[in-house]
Amino acid sequence: MTRDDSTDASERSDSPDEPLLSLPDDLRGELKDPLGPIETDAAILLEGVSGPVIAVGDVVTYHLRRAGLDPDVALVDGRTKREAVDEEIREVALGGSTLEVTNPPAVITEAVIGALLEGLEDVEPTTIFVDGEEDLVALPAIVAAPDGASVVYGQPDEGMVHVIVDEEVRAEMRALLERFDGDVGRLWALLEDASERRDD
Repeated sequence: MTRDDSTDASERSDSPDEPLLSLPDDLRGELKDPLGPIETDAAILLEGVSGPVIAVGDVVTYHLRRAGLDPDVALVDGRTKREAVDEEIREVALGGSTLEVTNPPAVITEAVIGALLEGLEDVEPTTIFVDGEEDLVALPAIVAAPDGASVVYGQPDEGMVHVIVDEEVRAEMRALLERFDGDVGRLWALLEDASERRDD
C-alpha cells in the first residue's frame, strides 16, 4: 500500500500494523446500539442505496452480493460472531480484488485505514481481507465515505445496519472516534489527505 510521503515522519505510527486507536472499555456497550436502521432483506436495503457501498462483515457482504450488488469496498475476516463462516459465505464474501491487512480485535490500525482509503479510490470493487477483526472499521468508513454513500454492517442476530452518510452522521462518528484511546490526530490526517486527493 502507498501513503503520502510528505507526511512528517514523527506523525506516523512505528508500524502500520500497530494499533492507531484502541476501543476503551466505557465505549463497548454504547457501540452495541445500531448506528442506523436494521434491515433483514438485502434486496429491500438496496432500494435505499444511491451512492458507493461499503460493506463491513462477511455475512453482510455475502447477502449484498447474492442480492446483485458488489460493494465498492468490502471488509471481511472469515468469521461471524467469533466463529468461522461457512465455506459458501467465505467464497462469495472473498470476491473481487483483495487486499490483506492486519487489524486485531478492539483496535483500528493504520494498515486497515490505508486499505479502506485505497479501496474507496479504486474504480473497481475491492475486498479487504482482515487478519483479526474488521468490526470497528465501520466508524472511520462513515467518516471517510462521501455524502450519499452507504455503509452496511451486521447487527448480530438482528440483521444489517444501513447508514447513509451525511455531514450529521459523519460528525457523530468523529465524536465517537475522538473518545478512543490512541493517536486520533493521525487518523484525521490520513482521512484529510485522502479527501484532498479526491478533490484534486
